[in-house]
Amino acid sequence: MKNIDAVNEKIIAFSDIEAWVNAKKIKGKRIAFTNGCFDILHEGHIYSLSQAAKEADVLVVGVNADVSVKKLKGENRPINNQHSRSLIIASLLIVDAVVIFEGDTPLELIKKVMPDVLIKGGDYTIETIVGAKEVIANGGSVLTNPIIQNFSSTGIIQKIQSL
Repeated sequence: MKNIDAVNEKIIAFSDIEAWVNAKKIKGKRIAFTNGCFDILHEGHIYSLSQAAKEADVLVVGVNADVSVKKLKGENRPINNQHSRSLIIASLLIVDAVVIFEGDTPLELIKKVMPDVLIKGGDYTIETIVGAKEVIANGGSVLTNPIIQNFSSTGIIQKIQSL
């Protein structure tokens, strides 16, 4: 019998994530962190998350809150609300924890997680990745994953609108 509660248990409150991560670190686990809107999950997201998961024992994913997505992507976004987006990300086997963050950037969440490895997509440079300075100062590393071309939530939305 499947433990259907396991997916919901992977969604950790912002206020609880630091203790959750510290419990993993005490056990000697390496922590990877990435974040995104994940509005409409697609192959590019799966590739990026898979690459991030390879970098450590535990993958923590920050998901932009609805208010944050609206600021970043426009008034008609997100398509899927933060609960739906978090649930979908948490259902992936490669993801160990999901945290919704409400700020314009994940900086406060990154400071709470203080990962061993911070990973973002290849459309960023190390200098432009939020939290990179803090992670590096703490002895961690920062990596970028290549972008899989022709996959984006915006592109999917545009394709649907053109039908």
